[in-house]
Amino acid sequence: MFKDTKAFSGYSAKEIVNTLEFYRNGLGLEVEETSEPMRMLKLHLGTGGVVLIYPKGDAHVPAEYTVLNFPVNDIESTVDELTTKGIQFEHYKGTPMETDEKGISRNGGPLIAWFKDPSGNILSVIEDKTV
Repeated sequence: MFKDTKAFSGYSAKEIVNTLEFYRNGLGLEVEETSEPMRMLKLHLGTGGVVLIYPKGDAHVPAEYTVLNFPVNDIESTVDELTTKGIQFEHYKGTPMETDEKGISRNGGPLIAWFKDPSGNILSVIEDKTV
């Protein structure tokens, strides 16, 4: 029934202005603003997919899990570049996903580093040498 639909994902943000700036200028994504019926953002991904971000104001609660993963060819250079743009990476100690001083987890799975958007939603860059 849904195999040919153009499904999309979405999650909330506390507000839209800083969120727009973060995704457009911080991450370099194509971001479309909508105004009907409310101001929302559509992130246009390289896969052709779309992620909808909608405002929830003070009712927003950040996701406690990764909501969006960005595959990258070289995680080291990506983390360095994002860090120079002011993006701070999460640091986890004493867990299976323990991270190093840069915020990169090197624990047997793919190399991955987590960071948050202005509303506290968790995003990641994950190394994939095929991209």
